[in-house]
Amino acid sequence: MPAENPAEHTEMRCTPYWWEEAPVAPLPEVPLERQVDVAIVGAGYTGLAAGITLARAGRSVAIYDRQHPGEGASSRNGGITSGNIRLDHATLTRKFGQSRADAITQEGKEARLHLYDLLKAEGIECDFKLVGRFGGALGTEDYDRMARQAEHLERTLGIEAYAVPPAEQHKYIGTDFFRGGNVRMDIGGLHPAKLIAELLRVAQAAGVVIHSDTAIKNIEQSTEGFTLHMSQGKVKARQVMICTNGYTDGATPWLRRRIVPVRSRIIATEPLPAELMSRLMPRQMMLNDSRTLGFYFRPSPDGTRILFGGRDGTTLDDPTKPVAHLRKNLLEIFPELEDYGISHTWYGKVAMHRDMIPRIFEKEGMVYATGFCGSGVVWAPWIGRKAAHKILGNTNEAPSAFDFRPPSAVPFFNGNPWFMPFVMMKYRFNDRKKMRRASR
Repeated sequence: MPAENPAEHTEMRCTPYWWEEAPVAPLPEVPLERQVDVAIVGAGYTGLAAGITLARAGRSVAIYDRQHPGEGASSRNGGITSGNIRLDHATLTRKFGQSRADAITQEGKEARLHLYDLLKAEGIECDFKLVGRFGGALGTEDYDRMARQAEHLERTLGIEAYAVPPAEQHKYIGTDFFRGGNVRMDIGGLHPAKLIAELLRVAQAAGVVIHSDTAIKNIEQSTEGFTLHMSQGKVKARQVMICTNGYTDGATPWLRRRIVPVRSRIIATEPLPAELMSRLMPRQMMLNDSRTLGFYFRPSPDGTRILFGGRDGTTLDDPTKPVAHLRKNLLEIFPELEDYGISHTWYGKVAMHRDMIPRIFEKEGMVYATGFCGSGVVWAPWIGRKAAHKILGNTNEAPSAFDFRPPSAVPFFNGNPWFMPFVMMKYRFNDRKKMRRASR
């Protein structure tokens, strides 16, 4: 039955909906190694993918995480295999040159295919469905741009993509909020917490040793390699890979000045009637919109709920305001949900930086794989694997377009994103102007 007072839903849980079926948990404690070939910091998608590649190449590998494996963004994201690049092709070309811009676009297709092949090859059960994604346009200008994007994807990469005019919109989403949009069929949805659990299984089977709740205090370099210091002791490693992304901490202060953690919050509705779900999401697609601070949303894997997410510009623990903001925008798209409550809300930290593309780079002998800018489901396993091949010196592996100079430090920033509420305010103001123009 609908909630009597959904705005103050007493049953709302502030833990990820994904943890209901796949809770994250600590691993049994094992003694620290005295020495390993490769030490990896961070046991999310990136670190586990890198560890699997390195271990299967014959390296001894240990991964250290200050939380439970996958407790960060890897089990908190929306589970959409978007592989977005936030910069358009023209901006990529201006910033990085034509050849790198083209290679980045091509690598996005390869990264998605790699993820899908990985799921199949390793027998990973994570509720994956290649259902496609509908992107909603806020107005005619956005629709024209999105139609051109779909045509470009079809022509240059052979990806099935097409424009959806407003008259056909209800075949894809049950709302009049948008003015058409586009579809690309190379994007799907999965259960992110099940994915991290399965990658953990595969990594351990490959011989990777994983230490949970093991925070790195600092890393020292010497002529013999590196020494990682932690409260449990110290470990010597020939090589080190940093895979911390939005949860980068003081163990790597140089990286911390370059990676800005940004909260991305999701709400999940209570179970909805099957008829309503069928009308609102007739093709069970992944969905997003064309705002700068856009929203991403989808059906739950079992098709009973709607999960709706967006950037959370707050820095406090109280979820009241960000939940109200998300619910308000959910109801603007689907007014029929007014009488239904929110069962879960949670957030994870994504990693933004000045280049705004995933990155592989080397600094003082350590290899970094980081900076996924909110699209880590696709990029993290790919970049982790590519960074592992960099450590292996594998010349048979095609170089990555994301492997070049480190991103610049962010001025007046040392780990605390004090400026994010102001940035969010600016973007939301611009989005409101866009929506006013679209409604004329």
